[in-house]
Amino acid sequence: MTLPLADDALADLLLERLARVEDRLRAAVTHADVLADTASRHLVNAGGKRLRPMLTLLAAELGDGSRPEVLEAAVAVELTHLATLYHDDVMDSAPLRRGGPSAHEVWGNHVAILTGDLLFARASSTVAHLGAEAVLIHARTFERLCLGQLHETVGPGDVDPVAHYLQVLADKTGSLIATSALYGAFFAGCDEATVATMATYGEKIGLAFQLADDVIDLTSSGGETGKTPGTDLRERVPTMPVLLLRARAAGPEATAQDHELLALLDGDLSDDEVLATAVDSLSRHPVVEQTRALATERAAEAVGALGSLPPGPVRDSLESFARSLVERAA
Repeated sequence: MTLPLADDALADLLLERLARVEDRLRAAVTHADVLADTASRHLVNAGGKRLRPMLTLLAAELGDGSRPEVLEAAVAVELTHLATLYHDDVMDSAPLRRGGPSAHEVWGNHVAILTGDLLFARASSTVAHLGAEAVLIHARTFERLCLGQLHETVGPGDVDPVAHYLQVLADKTGSLIATSALYGAFFAGCDEATVATMATYGEKIGLAFQLADDVIDLTSSGGETGKTPGTDLRERVPTMPVLLLRARAAGPEATAQDHELLALLDGDLSDDEVLATAVDSLSRHPVVEQTRALATERAAEAVGALGSLPPGPVRDSLESFARSLVERAA
């Protein structure tokens, strides 16, 4: 998936700048130590959407997008994102990432975790050159990333599971996407209101993005997503369709099908055929459409947050992107 841009000239400009971000990103993960260098390059070389740096570049076009600080901020958010992927894959026992083996499958958990730490360090070093306020923003974002992972790990406790999950998504995904958009507007010299608007927009599309991913993980092949379908189910990682199914099964309108599917999901999913059956059954259940509807709501809220921005290709592109998040899960 690429960021949809409403203007050819804008697209050409941002793609040229993204190529410069890519060069800086590869330089940032270079290490003199051979193992650190190889492991750090593992996910960079695997490619990816580069959604976060592109959003930084696009938001910067609301001001002076040519400022060098914009490129540095774009590198910092992608480094941070890559670092989280190394850690997430260890915690989720995910065998694949971006169509290839996860780092922990190649080097083991310890090296994967430490490589993620190295990337966090490089991101922090990059942000340090952007000033004290950028360091504070990045530190708060990192805190939210950690809290999101922590709360996902320990579960909802006495909190409503759906509300708990939405907060986890806001912290784990929304926070960094919000910072990506905020950085673009901030370092392009936009006024405080525009910076705040972009932060709100980023948080909303982060939620829409992850809810759409919950649908895609069940309805698309591993070849399309670069991940093994059903990994979250096997590892008991909660996703919105499963949470909605549990809520439905506990209510007065629960059906035998609901209880049978829940029993399947709660059973032994170590066998690949059983897992495939569970993925297929869940993908055809109404809770998937409910999840898609929630993603649509968050995308609409993101578009609504843009109302104060001036009309033009930048705003049009931001609106198109929010809508495309849901369309890819259709």
